[in-house]
Amino acid sequence: MQKNPTEIFIHYLHQLKVIVEKIALHQQQNPALLHTSLHSDMLPLLAQIRTAANFSLRTCCPLAKRERISFDNQQETYAGLQQQLDETIAYLQAIPAAEFHQPPAHIQDKAGFTELDLAADEYVNFYALPNFFFHLCMVYSIARHAGVPLSKGDFDGYHQYPTGFSFV
Repeated sequence: MQKNPTEIFIHYLHQLKVIVEKIALHQQQNPALLHTSLHSDMLPLLAQIRTAANFSLRTCCPLAKRERISFDNQQETYAGLQQQLDETIAYLQAIPAAEFHQPPAHIQDKAGFTELDLAADEYVNFYALPNFFFHLCMVYSIARHAGVPLSKGDFDGYHQYPTGFSFV
C-alpha cells in the first residue's frame, strides 16, 4: 500500500472534475443527463459521480483513523457536483501524510448488503480502489453514451490524442 492513499484519489477526482465540466458544456448546463443511467437498474450519472467522490472518503478516512465524512449536497446541478468534488479534494489534501503511517489492522464497511471486515491492504486494493474506479468508469461510460466528446486522456490525465482522432 502506498504511504499516502489520498494521492491517487486526488488525481482522479481532478479528472472527474474535468469530465463533469465537459459534460456540463456538452449538455449546455441542462441537468437531464444527470438522471440518466446505462441501464434502468443502475445508478444514474449524478449518483455515480457522488459515489466516486464518496469512495475516496470511505477509504481515506478510516485509514487515517478519522470518522467517515461526505460532502454530498442537495444540488442536482453540475455546479453542485463540482462543489462536492472541490470540498472532497480539499479535505483529502488537508489530511497530513503522517496520519496514514499507522493504519488500522482492519476496516469495516458494507458492500451492498454484505458487512465487510477486511485487512487494511485488502480493503484498499481489492475493495475500495476497484469500486472507486468502477463508479468513475460509469461516469465516463454514461457521458460517452450520451455523445459527450471525452477521450482516455480526460479519464486518466495522461493520454493525448489529436482533435478528431478516432480508433475506428
